[in-house]
Amino acid sequence: MAGTLPFLISVPHCGIMVPGEVQGRLALSSHDILYYSDPCTAAIYDFTLEVTSVTRGLVSRIIVDLNRPPYHLPPKHPDGAIKAVTVDGTAIYRGGWYPDMTLMHRLMMKYYFPYHAGLDQILGQGDVVLALDCHSMLPVGPPGQRDAGKKRPLVCLGNNGDRLGNAKPGLLSTCPAPVIQALASAFSQLFPGEGNVAINTPFSGGFISNAHYWHKGVPWIQVEINRGLYESEKPAAGGYPVQDAERVGELNRKIRSVFYEFFEVFQSS
Repeated sequence: MAGTLPFLISVPHCGIMVPGEVQGRLALSSHDILYYSDPCTAAIYDFTLEVTSVTRGLVSRIIVDLNRPPYHLPPKHPDGAIKAVTVDGTAIYRGGWYPDMTLMHRLMMKYYFPYHAGLDQILGQGDVVLALDCHSMLPVGPPGQRDAGKKRPLVCLGNNGDRLGNAKPGLLSTCPAPVIQALASAFSQLFPGEGNVAINTPFSGGFISNAHYWHKGVPWIQVEINRGLYESEKPAAGGYPVQDAERVGELNRKIRSVFYEFFEVFQSS
């Protein structure tokens, strides 16, 4: 089965590396960094042998967020490509400090733009028919988010459209509705039950899928997996949930089967 899926898998938030330029400035502990990053997504979406290409981020999203527009910077955008706060408003740096414009530029040149250039290069080779931007999401919407306090689905798929995957008036969706519906159907076989698999709710897709669809025209779907599927509710060190390696491995195997089942439908469409 090696390389039989002509997909690009983008995993931008699996990195936990903190660049030396900002070490010593952080208000966050090592447990905080793990919690606010998506480290398990590297293993969950490890399909290196099955797909055309897998691209992973190295830097922690709390320092450089590869899935934000490059012009979203503090202080106007404190949760942007360069961050001053986490997704729930927690300060990243001590004393209200955050990188100045010179340091922001250095971090973007070192980590942000090379990641996006790499995606464009892969897409430009013509071997990829579908790209998937792969993430995890908190089980409940955090404070400050549109779905704050609300339970999230087990899987959310996004194409910048409506809840059926259709394009919204005046907007461009990143893949045709039947494609995202077919992937949702495949995931629903894995997670049956009303509301377990959602389209464009609570996430409709981020900067990566939207920007690179515009650049190359290759269809994109953003995939969000609920962290409750592989994290315990019981807190461990730092007060955070325990990540279960066995459940992570099981998810990887199950999602692999979903992608193969979906591809059979995708090929015939």
